[in-house]
Amino acid sequence: MKKETLRIAIAASRWNSQITDEMVKGAKEALLGYGLREDQIESVRCPGAYELPLTVRYLLDKQNSKQAPLYDGVVAIGAVIRGETPHFDYICQSVAQGLSRLNLDSGRPVAFGVLTTDTVTQALERAGRSKGNKGAEAALAVLDMLQVKFDLGL
Repeated sequence: MKKETLRIAIAASRWNSQITDEMVKGAKEALLGYGLREDQIESVRCPGAYELPLTVRYLLDKQNSKQAPLYDGVVAIGAVIRGETPHFDYICQSVAQGLSRLNLDSGRPVAFGVLTTDTVTQALERAGRSKGNKGAEAALAVLDMLQVKFDLGL
């Protein structure tokens, strides 16, 4: 795998931005720490977690001037916090299924960096405080999967 030619996109929701901003920062730092350059990383925002699968689809569909896929992988970042209604369950299930399907259908890694927590405090802990940064972990998962693909000769 030639890291100097990799292109990674980060799709992040604006909803719960105090959390997702930190996760995007962690993802970018992880990718840069791996050796990617700023120009190899694109970050886009969508309204909320529910819109992540379609945003990722748009990114996966982008092509360069030679009609080749523009991105080798995508990091999906969001935060869904449980409320008093079943809305949480519907959103989480839809996002997980949508991103999973994109992973398989595209043949390119799409990392699930979507927090599904009971409280804002739990989400903040996982966005760079005591529980690490799940955005960084998702970015590293994309890189790991690209290495698996390379190792298999695909």
